[in-house]
Amino acid sequence: QRGDTVAIVMPTVPEFTDVFFGVIHLGAIPVPLYPPVRLGRLDEYHARTAAMLNTAKARVLVTDDRAGKLMGTTVAAAKAPIRIVRAASLLRSEPAPAVTTRPQDIAMVQFSSGTTGEPKPVALTHAQVLANASVILDIEPEDDDFSPSGVTWLPLYHDMGLIGCIFPALLYPASLTLIPPEAFLAKPAIWLRALSRYRGVISPAPNFAYALCTERITDDEITGVDLSGWRFALNGAEATSPDTMRAFIERFSAYGLRESALTPVYGLSEAALAVSFGDPGTDFVSERFSREGLTAGRGEPAEDGMELASVGRALRGFAIEVRKDGAVLEPGLIGHIWVKGPSVMEGYLDGRPAPREGDWLDTGDLGFLHQDELYITGRAKDVLVVHGRNHDPHTLESAVDPLPGVRTGCSAAVSHLSDHGEHVLIFVETRAPTPSDMSDQIIDSIRAATAVTVDEVILLKPGTLPRTSSGKIRRAATLTHWLQGTLSPPETMGATRLLGAVAKSTLSEWRSRGVSRD
Repeated sequence: QRGDTVAIVMPTVPEFTDVFFGVIHLGAIPVPLYPPVRLGRLDEYHARTAAMLNTAKARVLVTDDRAGKLMGTTVAAAKAPIRIVRAASLLRSEPAPAVTTRPQDIAMVQFSSGTTGEPKPVALTHAQVLANASVILDIEPEDDDFSPSGVTWLPLYHDMGLIGCIFPALLYPASLTLIPPEAFLAKPAIWLRALSRYRGVISPAPNFAYALCTERITDDEITGVDLSGWRFALNGAEATSPDTMRAFIERFSAYGLRESALTPVYGLSEAALAVSFGDPGTDFVSERFSREGLTAGRGEPAEDGMELASVGRALRGFAIEVRKDGAVLEPGLIGHIWVKGPSVMEGYLDGRPAPREGDWLDTGDLGFLHQDELYITGRAKDVLVVHGRNHDPHTLESAVDPLPGVRTGCSAAVSHLSDHGEHVLIFVETRAPTPSDMSDQIIDSIRAATAVTVDEVILLKPGTLPRTSSGKIRRAATLTHWLQGTLSPPETMGATRLLGAVAKSTLSEWRSRGVSRD
């Protein structure tokens, strides 16, 4: 019925959009949720997804035959009368009459990533979603020969894939090629081959994807690939590394990649998606800042300092301020990043208070303005305080990435109060072969890059670190699990265990009250 929330748990398939817009057609509210992709973490998946179903007060869960095999257990964990329906059965049914919606009606709910806590249900109106899709299209150049086309492997339950790719393509309109995320992760070259084959002009991705391509793609895999048409390689959703972007440009410039294509961007779920972009069509901007200054809350240019990439200027209709203790700070001073604009949410679906003051929203991110451009220094809740100085955990984590045996982008720096004061730990996922002195190398590398001495290094097996649905590492959860003795690698999911999980889910689904057996 009108106003009901409908959870959508589906992979990247054409039917996802049929279901999403079908829900809106009825005046109901779609809530895209991530499918169970980390099979070795099923218990965690069921618990987190059940919590989101309860928070969103979902009446129905629409899924496909693949993900649906495990949804019965999730719904049972939610302990709510949620009906499970297969998308195929809906697509065979007769069309229902459309419900007229208003710009101020809720169009969709997207959960925040939950890197520093539990995901929150961000309620976005039709006007807010359309406003953000519209400002993203400002990237379109005024060339007479410009023919827009997009390529994306980003999951459709994530704002960068849905609001950043699907909606602008429909609004423009333009062609959009979709790649299942699991296909990209298994063989990153498929992304570049698709960009070449379909003459992709726009394709966004998080920073780790550019690093993954640089590390894993061989020349044999991209023979004949032409990337000259790729004009906007947007880099967002996580910390942006100048080194990663330069390495990507150097690796693929021989295949026609433009240096000006790499464009750092910034956004967040609570603003629908995009807030600021680097200048399209120009080389990305970076600057070195004094390490001592950064730890003291100042962005002071220094030739031998830490290099940060600018995430550009506010998009049309948006404004950015940096505040501390309620006061707007001068350029160069680090504080909380506040934003306002046409797509900033009014509140969360469950009624919890939004971090707003009037039209302004506290993003929870820290950063500063320099030469009218925004630089991000980290999440406020993740900041490490060492001897009275603030440190961004990402700077410690990025210092270990180049070391042999370290899985790039798979480390978490945290601190907690011990009997001996503030205790700094670094959790690092490794791959074979692992050097015998790896812990010493990690400590030395971090000390050289940040002047911080790590108290303890914890080496982990691949896949151990807790992650959000969008793949971001949950630092607070990592520390909590470690302190509780529950930080462990994923279970091996063989055929027997998988069949058992499917059987348990099927039984739960049949037992659930009001469940459709389509």
